[in-house]
Amino acid sequence: MNIDRIQPQVWNSRAVVHDNLVFLSGIVADDKSLPMKEQTEQVLNKIDTVLAAAGTDKSRILSSVVYLADIARKDEMNEAWMAWMDKENPPARAAVGVALTPGTLVEIMVCATK
Repeated sequence: MNIDRIQPQVWNSRAVVHDNLVFLSGIVADDKSLPMKEQTEQVLNKIDTVLAAAGTDKSRILSSVVYLADIARKDEMNEAWMAWMDKENPPARAAVGVALTPGTLVEIMVCATK
């Protein structure tokens, strides 16, 4: 069983690769002053970077969970998501409203394959 950890930290790894599966931790924006759409864009760019480090890309995402601090702002998140998502390979996705850390409007987790 082969397990690789990408950017391991004290409390988690940015991603864990097991065989051909890539599991990303929840990713949040660095700039908490940005509005929903821009925070989402920043998160999606970070996801692209982590997926590349794992040897894959967004066209290989199998599933995603999007956590929103305010579910009423889902359309703003979706605007960024739809511009970014690989239209030929849409993943399974859930979006849920949750309490996030102060200033964090969106957190996204994905599972991809190589």
